[in-house]
Amino acid sequence: MLTPDGRWLMATRMVRMFAYGLVSVVLALYLAAAGLTENQIGLLLTLTLIGDTVIALWLTARADRAGRRRTLQMSAGLMILAGGVLALTQNYGLALLAATLGVLSPSGGEVGAFLPVEQAALTQTIADEKRTSALAWYQLAGSLATALGALAGGGLAQVLQNTGTAPLESYRAVLAAYAALGVLLLLMFTRLSKNVEPLVAPSPVTRPLTLGLHRSRNMVFKLSALFALDAFGSGLVVQSFFAYWFYVRFGVEPAMIGSIFFGVNFLSGLSALAAVWLAKKIGLINTMVFTHLPSNVLLMLVPLMPTLPLAVLLLLVRYSISQMDVPTRQSYTLAVVEPDERSAASGVTSVARTVGAAFAPSLTGALLANPLLASTPFFLAGALKIIYDLSLWRSFRALKPPEEIGK
Repeated sequence: MLTPDGRWLMATRMVRMFAYGLVSVVLALYLAAAGLTENQIGLLLTLTLIGDTVIALWLTARADRAGRRRTLQMSAGLMILAGGVLALTQNYGLALLAATLGVLSPSGGEVGAFLPVEQAALTQTIADEKRTSALAWYQLAGSLATALGALAGGGLAQVLQNTGTAPLESYRAVLAAYAALGVLLLLMFTRLSKNVEPLVAPSPVTRPLTLGLHRSRNMVFKLSALFALDAFGSGLVVQSFFAYWFYVRFGVEPAMIGSIFFGVNFLSGLSALAAVWLAKKIGLINTMVFTHLPSNVLLMLVPLMPTLPLAVLLLLVRYSISQMDVPTRQSYTLAVVEPDERSAASGVTSVARTVGAAFAPSLTGALLANPLLASTPFFLAGALKIIYDLSLWRSFRALKPPEEIGK
């Protein structure tokens, strides 16, 4: 049962992910309609992601001391800045500055400091044995909100254009809505109570900090290195690569590809809830590893399938278990650090995953350029992720979260 603070945090997650989905559909279209070249658009989107990563690391390292509510409100302000400036100006320099310093999601995925701080605050409001379940619902709620936001963003722009509005102005209206949702988030964060703040505030004199971490920093850095390896493997086979591979290998049309990935994302969301039940039976680390290992074997088998139905079947089975490590990974990270390190630990591990994934697509692109190596990313990704699983189990199987101690 969620507390009032927990319900507010679920609500802010849904509003934010709806906003991310809303803007992700039209952002590149808006920039092109505003007269930017492909190179300029690419630079802006790259700097957006870099800026979001740097700001997230800076904010989360200080959130548990500066205040989680204050950090979330600052993040909402950066979201308003990005959406507002882009909606009001076509000046490339201002747009570049706003996108870099503000919070904007080109892909519809989480950016900025929201996720680490919200998860730390949510964990603060619930009992240890309810943590994984709450994070699973938190993930599922965000996924559904993103899908609805993408549908709404494209629909709003299309409706406006059908009524005679110029494309540029229709996209500008979506960006204005994004900024308005940032204002709503800012107001919602003011409703959080002091119960979301850390229970203890260590003295920086006796407990020196590194990126907001003290006692747990070595453990968090080791987890971050492993998570970065896993993210690099995942980055080799991002959804856009799967779509391209299905098109080249089997001649699948875009509509069919969309149907395939609707099923993939639906099963991924449900798997988060299944992870809660399994984690209660065998523990968080075991759930992370023993569901991830077979999913990575299935990933390596996909390019070996001779027909489209078999390849799709393996992919769907793979995704029905591959994401069970997400809520369990988040829950474990938050459980094994000090309460006043939770925002920083979540932030550092999230940034590590982002950085790890960022370099992988360029390698995939190079492999795709050679038809003989087009399936190599499947094998390489599966192998790297298996190494991650075995290394994680070997290093952390003995370190249990509070709710598993004594079992």
